[in-house]
Amino acid sequence: MEMIEAKNLVFEYIRRDEEGNVESIIRAVDGVTMDIQRGDFVAILGHNGSGKSTIAKQINAILEPTEGALFVDGKDVSDLDNIWEVRQSAGMVFQNPDNQIIASVVEEDVAFGPENLGVPTEDIWVRVEESLRAVGMSEYRSHSPNKLSGGQKQRVAIAGIMAMKPKCIVLDEPTAMLDPSGRKEVIRTLHELNEKEKVTVLLITHYMDEVIHADKVIVMDDGKIVMQGTPKEVFSRVEELKEHRLDVPQVTELAWELKKAGVPLPDGILSVEEFTEALCRLKEKRG
Repeated sequence: MEMIEAKNLVFEYIRRDEEGNVESIIRAVDGVTMDIQRGDFVAILGHNGSGKSTIAKQINAILEPTEGALFVDGKDVSDLDNIWEVRQSAGMVFQNPDNQIIASVVEEDVAFGPENLGVPTEDIWVRVEESLRAVGMSEYRSHSPNKLSGGQKQRVAIAGIMAMKPKCIVLDEPTAMLDPSGRKEVIRTLHELNEKEKVTVLLITHYMDEVIHADKVIVMDDGKIVMQGTPKEVFSRVEELKEHRLDVPQVTELAWELKKAGVPLPDGILSVEEFTEALCRLKEKRG
């Protein structure tokens, strides 16, 4: 069953002058149709201005579709009566964790969401413990968030969303402000939540190496979906990705360049391990 279903989805940013007259209209999302199944790990790629962040805000009912339809957990996001339930179903994690962390102690911050939902106190602390354990931050529960690294702060922000028991987590460039170590922490945490807790994950990013283990990759450009498929299927189309101003993982590009030079390597190599195995097979064939 679909967790997220979009049909001919459109969103337009309308700029008006002081008198309320329309000055310009920018179509940020242009006729998007997609579906994301429950329990999937889906990545959306695209350069700045491709529409991927606008899609995220629509899924969380921050922005209402201009045209088309969008359903989250079977609920129409355009129906004002559904907004509360939509936001409970699809939790949102933004780029800067400092914008989501509001308490002076980690465990109090994680408790904030379920407390606002009216969860009984004894259940709140069970959720806090479970959520901190799920993101590997239990030992920091009494710490001040200000003393945590960027990666640790983002994991606390994810724990805060997890404590509200969403069926889906939408992450808009969650590692953009982190160093490589912090990025790895967060991506590893997301995969663990997806595999162990069966939470649907929608990751919006421009880091190619973060999506190689996704179930599905969607590529956006100029508000439209221009490519989609498994990571191997998408990253096999290196030239097409470059046309959409996107890079590919370094090892994928190396394999692609070697193949252009005449080395018979397979398409869509995504990891150093795959690359090494392919080279070893070639060596064995040649004796």
